[in-house]
Amino acid sequence: MFAVYAAAPNADSPLDSLTVGERPDPEVPEGWVAVKVGAASLNMHDLWTLRGVGIKPEQFPMILGCDGAGTLEDGTDVVIHSVIGDPAWRGDETLDPRRTLLTEKYQGTMADTVVVPARNAVPRPAGLSAAQAAVMGTAWLTAYRMLFTKSGLQPGQTMLVQGASGGVSTALVQLGRAAGMRVWVTGRSEEKRALAEKLGAHATFESGARLPERVDAVFESVGKATWGHSMRSVRPGGAIICCGSTSGPDANADLQRLFFLQIRVEGSTMGTRDELANLLQFVANAGIDPEIGLELPMSEATEGFRAMLEGNTAGKIVFTH
Repeated sequence: MFAVYAAAPNADSPLDSLTVGERPDPEVPEGWVAVKVGAASLNMHDLWTLRGVGIKPEQFPMILGCDGAGTLEDGTDVVIHSVIGDPAWRGDETLDPRRTLLTEKYQGTMADTVVVPARNAVPRPAGLSAAQAAVMGTAWLTAYRMLFTKSGLQPGQTMLVQGASGGVSTALVQLGRAAGMRVWVTGRSEEKRALAEKLGAHATFESGARLPERVDAVFESVGKATWGHSMRSVRPGGAIICCGSTSGPDANADLQRLFFLQIRVEGSTMGTRDELANLLQFVANAGIDPEIGLELPMSEATEGFRAMLEGNTAGKIVFTH
């Protein structure tokens, strides 16, 4: 079958490992289902896979793609939940120590067909196209959990999103606006800040700028480059919700400010199947049009990977099939 895959780990030149070609048709174990893929979206995780991070050399070749949407054999439209855990685990699967993502142990969604556990094929609500649904499973699910499960924000409160144009950031802007928050965003360029305003941000600021007032919660995915600003920008008793550290993990914790102002810092990773189902219904009910910055045929995946590697993103990158 057709697939976009990592042929081997390549830490220094990841795109040299990217291959668009043919792979064997997958087998379908008992309790799993085959999904005919209609669209798949690109995540930074796919670049890490090409570099060999989080995957053993003997697991290559690995079909890329954590996220996707497609159709079951009976015609049911579904969205892929990319967190695959131990079937014996009970409770929040993001806390399962044996959990894994597609492309870490199991082949991904950038192919004619992807095989997943039956529970990981979540029905797609009417009104969401395959391309729109394909962005939900990682970036949008991460944003949904950060905002609605972790932050404790109420409608009318003020949230700050660090970084204006990535997949998680654009999802936070759109979800926060739809949920009645006052949404502020930082961005490194006028273009990125303009995108945030187009998506519903009430105000945008240059990275590191002093804000008019402190906010109720900050949403962090940047890490070292913005952490100090996040700590200074949150009100006493407020929260910083962190899902990543793209600029580096070794930020100054600023512990005196942390304990004296009683700031709550909480990590957040992906989300549960139930959260994905709720997210899909919320997006459909609210009429949210997920921001897709670049849509390409899967056969032209290299162009999309290059755009992400060079930082030329403005919303999600989607490959249609």
